[in-house]
Amino acid sequence: MAIKLVAHRELCHGCGNCVVACPVNASKSTEIAGGKGTSGDVEPVILVDDGAIKINRSKECKECATCVKACPVGAIALEVVE
Repeated sequence: MAIKLVAHRELCHGCGNCVVACPVNASKSTEIAGGKGTSGDVEPVILVDDGAIKINRSKECKECATCVKACPVGAIALEVVE
């Protein structure tokens, strides 16, 4: 049994709280941590794409659930997969 980060794009309103809160994203770029988006060749774990959350590099997720707690509408979750 494994845990996987799952995005529910239909619920997301694109606030980006999860992107800023993600400690892996923050470790990659201070711009992402500061809410300024990505630049250069930085590949964030999660990002807002076309107005909604997108899991970009799921293998880098540390499953800490910080993004889940930061989301005000439940658009991102850690779910058990078999």
